[in-house]
Amino acid sequence: MSVFMLIAAAAAAEPHVAGEAASASLPQLDPTWWPSQLFWLALTFGVLYWLMAGKFLPSLGGAIEERRDRIADDLDQAAEFKRQAEDAETAYNKALSDARAKAGAIAADTRAKMDEEIAALQAETDEALSNQLNAAEARIAAMKTDASAKVREAAADTTRAVVETLIDEAPTDDAVAKAIAAVRA
Repeated sequence: MSVFMLIAAAAAAEPHVAGEAASASLPQLDPTWWPSQLFWLALTFGVLYWLMAGKFLPSLGGAIEERRDRIADDLDQAAEFKRQAEDAETAYNKALSDARAKAGAIAADTRAKMDEEIAALQAETDEALSNQLNAAEARIAAMKTDASAKVREAAADTTRAVVETLIDEAPTDDAVAKAIAAVRA
């Protein structure tokens, strides 16, 4: 009640302010209306406080707690999924490295087999080429011998023909052979 007395004292001390407020049509500034305004303020505040404390805040607190629990559950579930993903990644990397090792072993075995086959084929090819080379060298030697004999024969014929033309006499085979031998030496 002391607030009401202070308000009443303030209103009595300044009568011309109250008169101006009343003449200005602002009842909230008129001190005669202040006690009823304060009453309704206190009553409205009390009702709103009771509603907030009794109904709204507990339901909000429950919703907040429920949300907090849901977030915690979601975080736990996310951590479990992360762990499972890491385990799956580890298993995948292990399987991949095993597959690479197996592929490397298969490639090495295949490479060794191919090297053996290549070596065998190369040996066969070398032998075939050697045989062909020997045969070719034998043919060349035979051709050389044959060509040499034919050249000697052609030289003898040519020498005989030249001598016959020059001296009108046919030389003997021994004389032609001696002449050719002298030219070759």
